[in-house]
Amino acid sequence: MSKHDDSGVEGRKQATPQEDGSGLQVRRLEPDISLPPRSPVEPWRGVELWPILHGVLEFAVAIRQRLLADPPDAVAVELPETLRDPVMRAVERLPYLSMVQYVTPRGPVYLPVEPTDAIMEALRFCLDHSIAAFLVDRDTEHYPLERQPVPDPAAISHIGYEAYCRAWLENAPPAATAAYPQTLAADELREATMAFHLQELASRYDRVVFVCGLDHVLGVRALLPKPQVRPIGRVRRDDALPYALDPEASREVTGEPPYLMNAYEDWRLETRQDEPGPERTATQLELVLAARERHLENSGEEVDMGALWVLRRFSRNYALMEGGLAPDLFQLLVASRGAVNDNFAYEVWDLGTDYHHQEDPPSLQTISPSLEDLYRHSRTLRFHRTIRQRRRRLRLLTRQRKRESYPGEWEEKWKPGLICSHQPEDLAVESYGAFLMKKGKKLLSEEHSRTEPFSTSLLDGIDVRETVRNWHEKKIYVRENRPVRGKVGAVLLVFDPDDGPTDQSGVERYPMTMTWQGEHDQESDMALYATPMGENLSGPGISRCEYGGFLLTYPPGRMFNVWEDPFFGAAKTKPERLLLAAIDYCTERHILYVAQRPPRPFFKALAGRFGKKIIYLPMGQLSPVTLRQIRVFHVLAGRHVRAYAHDYIF
Repeated sequence: MSKHDDSGVEGRKQATPQEDGSGLQVRRLEPDISLPPRSPVEPWRGVELWPILHGVLEFAVAIRQRLLADPPDAVAVELPETLRDPVMRAVERLPYLSMVQYVTPRGPVYLPVEPTDAIMEALRFCLDHSIAAFLVDRDTEHYPLERQPVPDPAAISHIGYEAYCRAWLENAPPAATAAYPQTLAADELREATMAFHLQELASRYDRVVFVCGLDHVLGVRALLPKPQVRPIGRVRRDDALPYALDPEASREVTGEPPYLMNAYEDWRLETRQDEPGPERTATQLELVLAARERHLENSGEEVDMGALWVLRRFSRNYALMEGGLAPDLFQLLVASRGAVNDNFAYEVWDLGTDYHHQEDPPSLQTISPSLEDLYRHSRTLRFHRTIRQRRRRLRLLTRQRKRESYPGEWEEKWKPGLICSHQPEDLAVESYGAFLMKKGKKLLSEEHSRTEPFSTSLLDGIDVRETVRNWHEKKIYVRENRPVRGKVGAVLLVFDPDDGPTDQSGVERYPMTMTWQGEHDQESDMALYATPMGENLSGPGISRCEYGGFLLTYPPGRMFNVWEDPFFGAAKTKPERLLLAAIDYCTERHILYVAQRPPRPFFKALAGRFGKKIIYLPMGQLSPVTLRQIRVFHVLAGRHVRAYAHDYIF
């Protein structure tokens, strides 16, 4: 095995953060693309040995980059020579998926032909560039199935192809043990057959590239300097035929998930030798974001960015626990279900297993093998999706609801004078405000609590979390809840910070600003900014709007003209004006601020000068379903509309 200077090792990288447009950044290590990947195995008389793992994306990328950089005179691959015709016919169909099937005394055998298999990529490259291709392995019918653990191939995206292969080959386990004598005998015959064919090719071609599995590359290399005699074995197989893979079967039986194969095909169409291939974690992020859009479209629920961060962290830790660097599709699905719900996990599965390149109708007979037929490891995950109750929707449609006599009738009759709110929505907002006040008080109480090792008193109880965290100390930790002075007197909920004055069309998103007084002692004063009224009508004198944000203060009857008061003119945004109003009008010590981002430190300092304290609650800790229900409200054009509003607002 040749040794290279460290300065020439492929895989030196530079970290570059990439923004995906959603606020999530993928820190991807870009490879040094000044040189194509190199093989760590020393060539023999023009024969270059390129070790790979079968059916792995990163190896297909490395083989293609090397072949593009320096095309050889001939390519040999580790496949039985008896399968040449059906395999080459299946490779011609790529990117359509195929299976080569033949029958042995033990039953049918299947050979997948997929774009992300490095061997199939090498044969495909030969067809595209008119290069001689050879299948040089021995046809072995009863080869034992022995799975051998290997490092996660995702490491290639960080350390490079050559460094990965060299590390594995220098620490490779023995080819076979005493427990598998059949494997040792079969491998000796296979490697002798491959070495024999390579010696013949070396006499005919100046440069030959041999794509071989990591398990056999050292054995074949050791045999090449010695003259080889072809071992006795099958040289012809007439029952091997290529079949088209059924689209539904492709969701389960492929070596790589279909979304990775899609990314590889997109890269392959536009690739040059100096372009890095698709990277697993970046492609997974694209999949999750696409599933987020599909979930919003199908379920009407928006997955917030906090949940996506939890999903990525969960899937990464899950992969690390099972010895991987990047999560596989199963781990990603478990994380999606845990961070969001089963509906979102189903969307991830549906997009992740949807292979874009399907031939309709297929040019070959279709086949649908199972995972058991391919002897591939499998894990089962069942989705318990939430189905919308269509019966209730049908019952609602049967209610007597007045319609417009002609298009635009409600718009013509929309003449707001003394506007008012819809009372059931008032109750919902006030109830939610009370819930947020209790949650803010609980957060404040947790900040003031103290945990210490148990000595003489249990104080307010055992702190189970801290005890488990410090289990190695063999101590029990107890918690002391110190009393919190003051209450929460104002709640500010920011759905959209409205940082920009306009949207892409140049129209202000939340032009409606107003201050509403509580109608009785059980209601609070409210200042809000929202979408304009009169644009989306739900009935005569009923306008549907959405909050951008609102402020609730207690007791009622004290807040006036928040949006016109020059005392709040220093605010840069609408949420900041509401926060200034909360500091000014709050009669209690604490103000709860609920938003995606905390307020500027200036406001915390200002609140302190007024003897107030701002409690920040991230919006990701609240239910997105409830937030979406609270965000929608209706403006009524007069108190008389309340008498029939329930017929139009469901």
